[in-house]
Amino acid sequence: MKLHLSHLNPRQYTRRLRASAADWNRTMRAEAADGTARGTRWARSTAVLLPATLTVGALGAALAHGALAAGFNVTNTPFTLTSNGVSGTGFGAILNTPTIENANGSTSTNTAMARVGFASAGLAGLCGIVHQSIAGVPYSLLLTAGQTVTATPPATVTTDINASNLYIEAPTLTASGNTTLQNAVLGMSADQVMVAGQPLTGAQPGGFGLGSAGSGPNGSTVNLAGLNANAYTAEIAGSLTLPALNIRVVAGSANTC
Repeated sequence: MKLHLSHLNPRQYTRRLRASAADWNRTMRAEAADGTARGTRWARSTAVLLPATLTVGALGAALAHGALAAGFNVTNTPFTLTSNGVSGTGFGAILNTPTIENANGSTSTNTAMARVGFASAGLAGLCGIVHQSIAGVPYSLLLTAGQTVTATPPATVTTDINASNLYIEAPTLTASGNTTLQNAVLGMSADQVMVAGQPLTGAQPGGFGLGSAGSGPNGSTVNLAGLNANAYTAEIAGSLTLPALNIRVVAGSANTC
């Protein structure tokens, strides 16, 4: 399935989903409290799970229509992105302190993060995990695509997911295997780092940057084995191809897909 970008605001979309889930739970609690019989009595866990299921169904539909293609974030909560490996061109990275929206509606800019960009990237499978609480009950939203992501990356990595203009903002981003950089400059001024011909958002003149030593659309290249990121945002400013996309909600706090 190929997903194309739209200019819809993913935060507004997420808030609508949360509001729908909250309305459902309020209704169920009110009906349970007044003692009126209303046919079949569902367990409390089922009442909580239903809005979660509806949320996932709507999320899948949004992805299919490109509504979330422009970005994905969880308010005040980092989510986990893992892959068996990444092979990218036009690679760049900077350090910055982006604005984070907190659960109470306030914002903060005191968390240092790495903003990493790829003009073009191939991923060897993808596993995304978001931990969320619905009516006080913990759930995990799991997003998988492509090959199965393993704890130890395979010796030979073959990419099966393609993305253009991919950006990840994370306080922690690691690779468990070897990392290869080519045509790159370590210590470039952040405002001089270009990805797909554009500077990275949040770049400060004189700030740390990792950029390309050459010019043109490809620029520097990077190969990572066993990517693991605790990210606050993942943005696709181009297109994303996700084979075998699967989105589901499970009870509890999942650590693997």
